[in-house]
Amino acid sequence: METPDMQLASSGTEVTANRMSFRRRLAKSLRKYHQIYMILALAVVYIFIFAYIPMYGITVAFKDYKFNLGIFRSPWIGFKYFVAFFRYFNFWTIIRNTLIISSFKLIIFFPIPILFALMLNELRNAAFKRIVQTMTFLPHFISWVVVVQLLQHFLSLDGIINQLRLQLGLEKIFYMNDPSYFYSIMFFSFTWKNTGYACIIYLAALTGVDPQLYEAAKVDGAAKLRQICHISLPSIMPVIMVLFILSLARVLSAGWDQIWQLRTPCKMNLADIIDTYVIEQGLRKGQFGYATAVQLFQSVIGLGLVIGTNALSKKLSDLSLF
Repeated sequence: METPDMQLASSGTEVTANRMSFRRRLAKSLRKYHQIYMILALAVVYIFIFAYIPMYGITVAFKDYKFNLGIFRSPWIGFKYFVAFFRYFNFWTIIRNTLIISSFKLIIFFPIPILFALMLNELRNAAFKRIVQTMTFLPHFISWVVVVQLLQHFLSLDGIINQLRLQLGLEKIFYMNDPSYFYSIMFFSFTWKNTGYACIIYLAALTGVDPQLYEAAKVDGAAKLRQICHISLPSIMPVIMVLFILSLARVLSAGWDQIWQLRTPCKMNLADIIDTYVIEQGLRKGQFGYATAVQLFQSVIGLGLVIGTNALSKKLSDLSLF
């Protein structure tokens, strides 16, 4: 019969053997895949230098930042900037505008790339499919400055749309300066610019679906719509859930680059969002600590939504990000 000391010694020997076995496997893997590990090491170093080290700059949100003192020597002021932002007279307007615009982009836009990817996946003419994909993919690389200039060309008082209205005997409408058209123009331009790029991941996921599933469905008499509903969509559902969870991190980030270009004095009560407010306070007024505090508040809310949605998704459907 083994004594406790003998059992302890046996356990220690087993742990030591497991460690040695792990080290041998690790050394063998490093020798065999050393090129891949070198590439991975470069990526890790890049992310550490440009993503993690700069995170110390978040402390500016809790300091009375002075140029001559720098981040390290600037005095601590606690949550003063956060309290100032919560007491800002336009706080709820900014939050409301941000939520409305981000909801447009999250809830209404989110299914569009999925539907577009499903339609592209059903095209059998490879040349036509490549042309359509290229035409919808290219707008992603056009700057929002150029996109808004194009909108000005089409929608200004002397633009093409108003020229057509004159030909039809209708009055001109200054679309770009009319608040009632702001959301329509914002959503249309965002959809046109991002649909082709956003559908790439879904197309890649659809290429991994086993063709035999479609063949079996055809044998059973399933039409295209039933194949999409019962094969294509369930096959890419994990990808859809992951992207949806990640998109919730941007629920308080409505995209400053587009909104900043579309803002006019007449539409300020609709276009004043957290992102533009941060740019205004940080870059224009030089209040870096205050702008950092507002941005940190935005990021914390986004992180909380991602964690909460991920936990809920894992509980209800076993699909989760982590």
